Amino acid sequence: MADVAVQHLDLSEPVMVQPVEGSDRPASVYLAPTLDGLYAPYALRTPADEGSFPFVFLAYGNGGGGIPWLQRRLRTHGYIMQRLLQSGYACAWARYRTEVELGYHNGGPLVVDRRQGMELMNRGPLEFEDELAILRHVAAHPQVDAERLGHVGVSHAGEMLFKLASRYPGAVRAGVACEPANHEFLSLAIDESAFVDPSTGLRNIEEMQMQDPERVRARIDERLALERIAPIDLPILVMGRDDDHLQGIFRVSYDLLAAAGKQATWVSWDHPLHGYIYPEAGPDGTPQVDDIQERAIDGILEFLDSHLD
Repeated sequence: MADVAVQHLDLSEPVMVQPVEGSDRPASVYLAPTLDGLYAPYALRTPADEGSFPFVFLAYGNGGGGIPWLQRRLRTHGYIMQRLLQSGYACAWARYRTEVELGYHNGGPLVVDRRQGMELMNRGPLEFEDELAILRHVAAHPQVDAERLGHVGVSHAGEMLFKLASRYPGAVRAGVACEPANHEFLSLAIDESAFVDPSTGLRNIEEMQMQDPERVRARIDERLALERIAPIDLPILVMGRDDDHLQGIFRVSYDLLAAAGKQATWVSWDHPLHGYIYPEAGPDGTPQVDDIQERAIDGILEFLDSHLD
């Protein structure tokens, strides 16, 4: 068998650099070591080749997809990055592991011990803990100001911000939760529209109608939700969507933050697109952005500027 040259992988260097169409700022794809020794990829862009910049973590929905997901996201959802770069922020789309059904609710805090000279955990890390690993990795980047890390998450990734802020205070300095699907974080009891899929044993909650905050509040474990909110130590902008079937969850998430005396801001926009703060490019590559999306992103930048300056 022929000798095989072994090349050392330097995790401080990108594994690939991808040009971004219409921009002179490429994306550098890095691998962040997760808490259990695997790797989570993120695609980092900076406003310039020199300097130290505040950083914004961009996340959308559930996990999975790896580097191909990042490459597609750079092509189709580059507008939010361009706005951040123009405002002086480094930013990255990141990929994390797939959500575990009720993994946060049932798993408890992650405990790390040692056995046979190596680490032993009471459970596997969850998707929001991959975010933590990525944040720690990006904080060591010479062009990122480790004291000014922000997070923008949509849908499930909005809930991940709540989980991250609750379990790991200080991980980020400010966060935006757009349409946060906080079913698990709030310990929301399912209603008659939900069911357990007999083929998987997992809950199907896609059609739950939770527009009314009062209905949501009556179905959550408020004591537990407030216990989870208590450690949160960062300002959070909670963004709703007027006609969304989960608008009540979004609003109650804000209401409980406010009731607990946290730095919380609420805004809601009337827009047909779930994840409206991440405009998508059309077939010709031109971002499809309307006035509401522009104003919503303006508000995000104002929020970040006020807390990451």
